[in-house]
Amino acid sequence: MTLTTFALVRHGQTDWNAQRRLQGSTDIPLNDVGRGQARDAVAALSGYEWDAIVSSPLSRAAETANLIAAGLGLIVARRVPELAERSFGPAEGLQAGPELDALRIPGGGFHGAESEDQAASRGLASLEALAEEFRGGRVLVVAHGTLLRVSLSRAIGRTLESIDNAVLNLAHHHAVDGWQLEYFNGEPVMAAVPA
Repeated sequence: MTLTTFALVRHGQTDWNAQRRLQGSTDIPLNDVGRGQARDAVAALSGYEWDAIVSSPLSRAAETANLIAAGLGLIVARRVPELAERSFGPAEGLQAGPELDALRIPGGGFHGAESEDQAASRGLASLEALAEEFRGGRVLVVAHGTLLRVSLSRAIGRTLESIDNAVLNLAHHHAVDGWQLEYFNGEPVMAAVPA
């Protein structure tokens, strides 16, 4: 059984994360806490050998990937546009409150935003393309909380909670058997899968 192993890491903290603002596709940089989280993530990731590191092109993910790569003695292979965060449209930059509530649509999401379903389709297609490209390898992906959550939820067929900044989420892809999640938010969720 040929498995492709993925570390799926959400970028480190930004000022907008700390302020609980929706970021979406707005390019907000890491803050100092986020840079520290990225450096700290190296410990959990150093127990594996990685064949490639890729990231979203948004600066918070790109810088997180660069810091992790430096800590592992690797380089980032490329930025993958399809790994950018879900667009929240006019809701980006807003905090919880009446202004944000006015943009909500029934069934979840926001007016003028990418739907959760669209983001999941885009994210999962990108991960499956990487699984094909690096079949049998180990790929470290640095992206975004909502994109990773909805993509993983679709991949494993169950709804996942929010993804923490710069922690290990370890998943395995098999072309026939699909996806298995081994670690979520740094915690084991199933028995280890042999590589």
